[in-house]
Amino acid sequence: MSSFEELVVSVQDCVVSEDHVRDKLRLFCDKLSESSRSGVKRCKERSLEEAALLLRQISQTELCGLEKNHLLLLVRLLVSMQLQTASISTACRKVDQMLQHLSNVDQQLVFREIQQCLHSMIHTDQVLSFEDLQRACMFLEDSTAGRDVWRESCPSLLSKVSELFPVVLQHESHRDGPLCYIAVKLCLQTFQQLSTEVSPLVWNKEHRSSPMQTILQALMDIILGQCCNRDTRLLAGTAVAMLINIASESGAGGAAAWSLLHFSDIEPWPLTVGALQIQCVPVGGDGVARLAVSRGLLTCCRPHVLLSSSVDDTDTCLLLKGLFPLVYALCEEKLDCHYLAFEVLTLWLKRVKEHLADIWKTTGVCLLSDNSVLLQKLIDIIWTNAESPVEGVSEFVRSALSLLLDIYETDCVKFCDTKKTLHYTLLQRAIKLPWETKAKYHHLCALLPYLGTDTVLDQYVDLPSHLLKGLSTNHLSPCGSELYKCLIQQQRRELCDKSESHTELDLADEWARQWQSVLHKALTSDVTLLQNNGSTHLLPTTFQVFPSSVNHLLASLDPFTPGHLHAWACIMSSYRATTGSSPWALQGSSALETLQLALGSVDDKVRLAALSLLCCSPKTKDTPTTEEMSIMMRFIPQNLNCESAPFRQHFQAGVKRFLVRIRDGCLAQVRQRKSKKKEETSCSERTHESLEQGIGFVEWLGQLPYSYLSPGHSYQRKKTVLLMLSVVLETCTDTWSPDRRKGQPPANMGSLIACARQRGKWDFFSRTKQLVLISCLEDSTNEIRELSAGLLLKFFPPSFPDDIATVLLLRTKHLLCSPRVQEAQMGALMMKVLLLKSQDQPENCRLNPDSSGSMVRFLVKQLEEHYLTAKAEMMLAARTKPIHGVVSALQRCLVEAADRVFDTLDRSLITEVLDLLENISLLLLGVLYGGHNTCATETEAPPSLCDMGNAISSLIAQTSAGDPVDGEECVLLSEDHSLVLTCCWVSLKEIGIFLGSLVEKILSESKPSKRLVEKEDLVQASKIFKNILLKCRHWGAVEGCCIGFTKFCASLLSSSDQELREIPAHMLKEGLQVVQCPRSTSVTRRAAGLPMLILCVVSAEESSKARPLLSHSMQTLLDTAKTPLPDKWDQTLDLPQVCAVHTLQALVRGSGLGVAVLQFAPAVAILSLTLLSSRCWAMRNAALQLYSSLCSRMLGQRPSSEDSGPTQHAMSPPAFFFHYPALQSFLLGELKEAAQDLEGRPDEAKLHLQPSLYPVLTLLAQLQPGVQDSTETLSDFLPPLLQLSDSSIYSVRVMACKALVAMTPPSEYMNILFKLTAQLPGRQQRCSHNRLHGQLLQIKAILERSLTLTTDRGLSSALTEVLSKVDASLWLVTEAQRCPLVRAVYLEVVELLRGYCCETFLSKLSDTLMHDLHVPQTGLQVGLSSFRQRAINFLCADLKLACQIWSGFLAASPDLKLSLVTWVVDGPGLQQNSLRELIQNVLQSNLEEALLCHSMGYRRTFLTALIQVMTGGDSSLLQHHPQSDSLQTSVLPECLDILLGDLEDQHGGPEFLSQALCVASLLLPQWSDSSPKMSMVLRWCSILERHRCPDAPEELRMATAEALCAAGVPLMSHNLRKSAIMIRLINTGLYLLQDQSQQVRMKTARFTSMVHHARAEDRRGSVYHMQVNQALPFLLDLLLEECVDAPGALEVLLCHLPQHDLSLVLREATENGCSSLYEQDEANVFAEPAVMSALVLPYLLQTADKYSESAALAQSLSTWAEQSAAQVSHCLEVCKELQPAETLTQAWLSLLVDPRFHSTLCVLFTRAAFLLRLLKNSDDLRHLCDPSSLQKQLQDVLHQLRHNGVHFPSALTAALAGELPCERGDTVPHD
Repeated sequence: MSSFEELVVSVQDCVVSEDHVRDKLRLFCDKLSESSRSGVKRCKERSLEEAALLLRQISQTELCGLEKNHLLLLVRLLVSMQLQTASISTACRKVDQMLQHLSNVDQQLVFREIQQCLHSMIHTDQVLSFEDLQRACMFLEDSTAGRDVWRESCPSLLSKVSELFPVVLQHESHRDGPLCYIAVKLCLQTFQQLSTEVSPLVWNKEHRSSPMQTILQALMDIILGQCCNRDTRLLAGTAVAMLINIASESGAGGAAAWSLLHFSDIEPWPLTVGALQIQCVPVGGDGVARLAVSRGLLTCCRPHVLLSSSVDDTDTCLLLKGLFPLVYALCEEKLDCHYLAFEVLTLWLKRVKEHLADIWKTTGVCLLSDNSVLLQKLIDIIWTNAESPVEGVSEFVRSALSLLLDIYETDCVKFCDTKKTLHYTLLQRAIKLPWETKAKYHHLCALLPYLGTDTVLDQYVDLPSHLLKGLSTNHLSPCGSELYKCLIQQQRRELCDKSESHTELDLADEWARQWQSVLHKALTSDVTLLQNNGSTHLLPTTFQVFPSSVNHLLASLDPFTPGHLHAWACIMSSYRATTGSSPWALQGSSALETLQLALGSVDDKVRLAALSLLCCSPKTKDTPTTEEMSIMMRFIPQNLNCESAPFRQHFQAGVKRFLVRIRDGCLAQVRQRKSKKKEETSCSERTHESLEQGIGFVEWLGQLPYSYLSPGHSYQRKKTVLLMLSVVLETCTDTWSPDRRKGQPPANMGSLIACARQRGKWDFFSRTKQLVLISCLEDSTNEIRELSAGLLLKFFPPSFPDDIATVLLLRTKHLLCSPRVQEAQMGALMMKVLLLKSQDQPENCRLNPDSSGSMVRFLVKQLEEHYLTAKAEMMLAARTKPIHGVVSALQRCLVEAADRVFDTLDRSLITEVLDLLENISLLLLGVLYGGHNTCATETEAPPSLCDMGNAISSLIAQTSAGDPVDGEECVLLSEDHSLVLTCCWVSLKEIGIFLGSLVEKILSESKPSKRLVEKEDLVQASKIFKNILLKCRHWGAVEGCCIGFTKFCASLLSSSDQELREIPAHMLKEGLQVVQCPRSTSVTRRAAGLPMLILCVVSAEESSKARPLLSHSMQTLLDTAKTPLPDKWDQTLDLPQVCAVHTLQALVRGSGLGVAVLQFAPAVAILSLTLLSSRCWAMRNAALQLYSSLCSRMLGQRPSSEDSGPTQHAMSPPAFFFHYPALQSFLLGELKEAAQDLEGRPDEAKLHLQPSLYPVLTLLAQLQPGVQDSTETLSDFLPPLLQLSDSSIYSVRVMACKALVAMTPPSEYMNILFKLTAQLPGRQQRCSHNRLHGQLLQIKAILERSLTLTTDRGLSSALTEVLSKVDASLWLVTEAQRCPLVRAVYLEVVELLRGYCCETFLSKLSDTLMHDLHVPQTGLQVGLSSFRQRAINFLCADLKLACQIWSGFLAASPDLKLSLVTWVVDGPGLQQNSLRELIQNVLQSNLEEALLCHSMGYRRTFLTALIQVMTGGDSSLLQHHPQSDSLQTSVLPECLDILLGDLEDQHGGPEFLSQALCVASLLLPQWSDSSPKMSMVLRWCSILERHRCPDAPEELRMATAEALCAAGVPLMSHNLRKSAIMIRLINTGLYLLQDQSQQVRMKTARFTSMVHHARAEDRRGSVYHMQVNQALPFLLDLLLEECVDAPGALEVLLCHLPQHDLSLVLREATENGCSSLYEQDEANVFAEPAVMSALVLPYLLQTADKYSESAALAQSLSTWAEQSAAQVSHCLEVCKELQPAETLTQAWLSLLVDPRFHSTLCVLFTRAAFLLRLLKNSDDLRHLCDPSSLQKQLQDVLHQLRHNGVHFPSALTAALAGELPCERGDTVPHD
C-alpha cells in the first residue's frame, strides 16, 4: 500500500470536473494531512472533525460521479489514516464515520480495501507484532467494516493469536509488557464482538478448535501468575469469563463457571470449558488469580450462569455459594490490591440486587434475615474497612453498604418484615462512632432513605453540631457536606409527600426551623475552613433544594457585624449562580451599597466572595450591566498586589467569568446585527452602547497589565497582571489551545475581533507589548519568567522580528555565561523561546547561531567550550563560563521545546553529549575530591563536607598563588569559594535532571526501526548517575539528580527490552552491595545519595506489577539490619546495619512508593522497635528515625482542623490492627513486658528502662479514640496500660494515659473511671507518688474524653461515685501531699468536674488554695510554680475569688505577681467587665514599679498583660474604663517618660520595645491636654518615624502600626498643633501602608478605618475595615482636606517620590557583568515607586490648583518649582537624547530590564507633570520654563518611550497629555 503522503498527493492530483467538489476534496486532504502531522491528540481530532464536515458537504450523488479509481484512492487514504490513529479510539471512530459515508456509495469497495489490509496481517508467516495487535483491536472496536471482515476471517485470526501466545509467554519482557496485554485485549474483544463465530469453536465438540484450546491455556497461565502485570491478569480473567458467557447452553456455561472456581493456589487442577479441557498450574498464591476470576465472572456472565447450581449440590447458587466465599476471603486478606477486592464485593452485591427475585425462587426464604450468617459477614467486612487507609477502599465500602441496605429493604418488603431491625441497629452503631470518623457520615447517608430525617435527627441530637465540627476539619468536609445534602433532599421529599399544597415559602420555613441557625453559624464562623465549606458546599445545595431559603439567611445578617459581610456576599453569590435569579432585587438599593462595602473590605475572603457575586451568572450570554463594568474597573486595579496566591487564582477565575460574559454577550449582539435585514441595519441604541462598553472594557483590561510589568514593580503585582493578561488573550482571541478540553474560543470569534479592530481596538500583539513581555523573561522570579514565556509562545506571532531575535540571542549568550544561577536560568528559558520562535520561519530565515545551523549543536559546542575552560582553569570557568547554564538550556531545548527528539538529534550527537556529561561530572567531582584521579577510583569513599571545603580552598589558593593569605580562619565562605561550590553542585544537579529527562523522551519516542541510544549509552548514563549520587554529598546536587534518575529508571523498567530493564536492576544490586559492605567512611549521614539511589530505582517500578525490586530490596535491607553487631567497631564509621536502617527510612518516606511499602510495615516496625535496644548509638538513632517515618506512613496524614484539631489520626485501633495484625501481639507483648518490670514490693527500685516502650505508647496514642471494638480483641491492652501509671518516668506516664484513651472503647470509660478513683489513697495510706500521679493523669484523660463525647444531662448521676471519691481525696491538694505535680493534676481533675461538684467542696478547696498561695515559697521545688499557676487559674475562674486575689496584688510576692499577670496573658477569664476594670486599675497603678523592676521577663509579661486587659487582644479596641486619680495625676507622666525613654535609648530587645510602644500609645490619649503632654506626643511621633523605616525590625514596625491604632485617632483631633500632628501621623501611615509585611499594612489600614469611622457623621455599628489600597488614597484625601496649606504637607507628598540620577541609572544599566554571586535585595521589596507616583500625582495636581488660595501654600509651591525646574529640564534632555533606534539594540534591552529605569522615569514624569501644572496656574513661575514647550517635550518623549516598550500608568499619561486625571471616586464606603 502506498504511504499516506503519496495517497494525499494522488487524491489532490485527481481531475474532478466540478470545481466545488475539487475544492472541497483539496481542503479535505489538507485537513487529513494536518491531522497526520500533528502530535497532539486534540489537534488530530479537531482536524478530523473538520475533514468529516467537509466530506459530508459532498453529497452521495457527487461522490457517485467520481471515477472509480478516484473513489478507490479516497478509501485507501482514509484506511491509511485509520491505521495511523489506531492508538486513538476517538480518532478512529471519526475516520470510520467518513468511511461509512463512502460505504453508502460503494460498500464492497470499502470492504475489500479493509479486507486486503487485514489479510496482510494474518496471512503471513510472521508472528503478530504489537502494531498488528493494536490495529486488529481497532478494527474490532472502532470500525464497522472491520468487524464485518473479522467475522469472515475469525478462524484465521484465532489461529494467528494462538501462535503468538507461546512466543509471548516464553520471554519475560513480552509477558510482563504491553505486548501480552494487547494480545489479551484482542482475545476479549474477539469473544465479545464475534461471539457467534467463536461459540461453536468452544462449546461444540464437532467444531472444537485447537487454537481456542491454546488460547484458553495461555489465558489461564496468565491469570495464575506466569505474567506479573496485574492489569493483564485481570483482563485475562475478564476474557475467560466472557468466553464462558457466550455458551450456547445455560447448563454448560454454569458448569464451566463452577469448574473455574474449583482452582487451587498450590496444586495443578483441570479446567473444562465446553469442549475444551486444559490443565491449570498455579505459579503463586498472591490472590490476583482469584481476584481476576471472580471479577471477570461478575462483570461478564449472564444470569443463567451466575444462578447456576453445582453438580454436587443442586440447591446451591454460583453467586451465593461459589462466588461469595471467594470474594469474602479476598476482602479479609491483606492484598497489595485491596481496593480491587472491594470493587469485586460491590460487583457481587450489584449482581445479587439484580437477580434477587431469582434467588428468592431458588431458596424460597429471606436472603438477609437479621440472624443470617451472610448478613453478619457482610456487615463485619463493611464496618471494619470503612476507614481503610488504602486509596479507593472506603469509596467501594460506601457503595457496598448502600447496596446491602437496598437489598435488605427489598427483602423486608418481600417477606413483610416491618421491624427492619438492621436499620436501627446500624444507626445506633453509627451514632456511637466519634464525630472524627469519616465513615460515620457515609453510614448515615446510606441509612437516611430508610429511616427518614425525623428519626435520624431525633436519635442523633448532636448531629448539627457534629456536622459543623466535621466541616471544620479538612478530611471530613466532603462527607459532612454530602450528609447535609442527603438530609435536606430527604426532608423536601418527605414534606412534599405529606402535602402537595406546600409553596416554596412554606418549604423554606420548614427548612429554616432545623437548619437556618446551622448555616448561619457556619457562614459567620471564625474558622476559615468552616466558612469556606459552608459557602462552597452547603449554600449551593440549600438553594438547589430550597430556593426561597435565601430570605431567611439574609434576614439575620448585619453588614457591619464581623463575619456577616462575608456571609452576605457568599449567600448572594451562591443564590445567583445556583438559581440564575438577579440578586439585586432581594434587598433593593441597599444590595449595591453592601456590595461596595464587601469589595473594599480588608479581608481577602470577603472581597473574593463579592467578586464572585459580581462575576457569576449561570448564562454566559448575560452581559454585565454598565454599573457592574464600572465597579469592576475600580476593583481590578485595587487588587493587583495581593500577596495571597489563592486570592490571585480566584481573582483570575472571577475576571475570566466576567470576560466570558462580555465576550458571549458581544458575540450575540454581533450576530444579531448581521441577521437583521438591510432595512433594519441600525441597531438599537442600547445594544450598540452595550457592544461598545464590552469592547472598551476588554481594551482597557488588555492595556492595564503592560503598565505594571516593568522590573520596578512587585512580584505580586506582576504575577496578577500576567494572569489578567492571560485571561484576556485566552478569552478574547481566536487562539486554539490543544492542551485544553474546554474553554476554547467560539467558532465565530473572528467576527467580534474584526468588529473591535474596526474601532481601532484589541491590538493585543503589537511590537511594544511584545517588548514588555520579553523584558519579563529576565525577571528575578521563575514564575514571572515562565508566565511571560508562555504568553509569548502561545499567543504572539510565531516568530520574532529580525532585530529582536538578534539582540535576544546575544543577550541569551551573555546570560548563559553568568555565574548566577538565576541569570543562567533566564538564559536557558530565552534560548527555548528563541528556538520555538524560529521553527516556524523558513529555513533561510531561521536563527543561525553557528555554521551547522542547529541550535542544539550550538549549545553542545558551547558546553564543550565551557568544559575545556573548566578543565584548564576552574576559577575562570566558575566566574565567566559556568556549566550549569548551558546544560539547563540543552534541557529546555531538547526536552521541553522539541516536539520530536528524533528530528533534532542523531546517534553521533547523543554520543558526544553523553561523553561530555560524563567528563564534566568527573571533573566537577574531582574538584570536590581535590583531584580528578582520586574521584575516578571506585573504592575511594566520598569526601566529607569539610573535605570538599578544603579541596575548594586549595583550588583557590593554587589559582591565586603568591597572594597573601589571611592567617585567621573566616567563618563565612569567600566569594570565590561560593562561585566554585555553586558551579559544581548546580551543574551536577542540572546534569542529572537533563540526562534523565532526555533518556525518558528518547525512549518514549523510540521505535525498533530507529534507535538513538544503545545499551552501552544507557550504561554510560547510569554510571554518571551513580557517580553523582555516591560521590557527592551536597544535598542540592543529590536531590536534583534524583529527579532525573527516577525518570531514567522508570523509562528503562517500562521498556520491552530485557537488557535495558536489567540496567537499573544491576544498579540496585550494586547499591545493596554497598550497603552490606563495611565502608571506610560514613555514607548515610545527611545529604548522602546511597539511600536515594535505591529509592529511585524501586520507585520507578510500575505500580501495576508485583514490584520485585522493592520486595528484594526490603528483604535484603531487613536481613542486613538484623545481622548481629561485631564486638568492636569504629564509632566514626557507619556499620552496614546502620546503613541498612537509614536506607529503609528513605524507602518508607519516599513519596514515589506511596502505600506500596505498607505490606512490609509490620516487619519494619518490629525491627525498628527491637533495634532501639541496640548497644550502638548510631543504630538506636537510625531506628528511632525509621520508626517515626513508618508511623507517619502507616497512620496517614493527620487531619487538619482550624481549631488546632485532634492530635490523633483518623485510623481507629480496630482498623489499625485489622490492617496490621502482626503488630497486635508484638505491641501487646512490649507493653506487658514493661508492665511486669513494674511489679514488686512498693519499696523496691523499679527504674528499668525499656527503649521501645515510649515509641509504642506514642503510636497507640495517635490512634483515633472512641471507636467501639466489636470483637473485644483489644481489651488485653487495657491492663498493662493501666499498670504503666506506676512508671517512674514522667513522659511514660503522660503518654500511657493518652494511649489508654485511644485504646479504651467508650462503653468502658465509666468502668475505668470507677476503678481508678476507687484506688485513690486516703490521707493515712502509704502510696507511690509515681503511681498516684499516673492514676490522676489517666482519670483526667478519660474524663476529658467522656465529657467531650456526650452532652447528656444524666451524666451527673453516672459521675456520683466518681465525685464522692474525688471529694474524699481533697487532701491531695493540701500541703500534706508533698508532690506539686500530684496536686496540680488533682486540681485539673476537679476543674473538669467543677460543674458537677457541690459548693461545700469547692469552698473548702478554694480556701486551701488561697492559703497555699500566700504561704512564702521556701527553696526550689520541682513543679511548684506549675501548681501555683494552676491554682490561680482555678481561683480566678470564680469572679469573687478573682477580685479578692487581685485586690491584694500590691502585697503579693514576686512569684505570685508573675503568676497573676501570666494568667491575664493566657486570657482565660477576662470576659466579666467588672473584673477587667479591676485588673486594669491594678496593673496601671503598679506600672511604674514593674517598669523599674530588674527582671526583664516580668516586665515583658506585665506589659503584655496590660495590653491584653486594655485592648482585649486588639490594639484598636481600647477599653474605656474610668481611671484612678493617682494614675492620672502622678503615675502616668512618669510611666510615659520611662517608656519613651526606653524607646529612645533602645533599651531591651525588639519584643520589649514593641510592648513598651504599645503601652505608651494606650496611655498617651488618657492624659488631659497640657503643654507637657504635647512634648510627650512629639517624642512619640519621632519614635514612630524612626520605627516606620524598612530597616527597622518587623516587630517594631508592627508595634508602630498598633500605636497608630491605639493613639492615632484621638491625637489627630488634638487641639494643640493639630495639623502638625496629623501630618506626621498621616505620613507614618503612608509609609506603613507600603511596608513589606502584610500584617503591618493591614494593621495600618485598620488605623485608617478608625479615622474614617471617627469622621463619619453616622457612627453606628462597628468600624468598617477597609482594604490597604483604599486606605492610601483616603489618607491622601485627608491630607489635602485638612492640611493642604499647613507646613510640611507638600513635603509629605513629595517624599514618596524617590529621586534617582537618571544619567547614573542609564550608565549602570548598560554595564555588563555581575559584581557578586548573589544580588542584594531591597529593604522593602513590596514598595513600588512607580505605582506610588501615579497615586500621588492627582493629589499633587490638586495641590497645584490651590496655588492661588493660600499664600503659605503658594510660597511652598514656588520654592519647590524654583529648586526643581532645572533638574526636571535636565532629566528630560537626557531622556530626549536616548532616542531609541528604529531597531532593538542591546543597550535598550538592558534599560528595559533594569529595575530602576522605569521607576525613575515615573518619578521624573510625575514631577514634570506637577511642574507643568504649576507653570500653567502661576504666571510668576513661567520664567522658569515655557509650559507649552515643556508639554510638547513631555509628549514627544512619552510617545517615543511607549513605542519602544515603556508603558506608564493611565493617570500619568493623561496628565502628561494635558488632560485632567479623573478625580478619585469615593472608594471608601460610609458606615
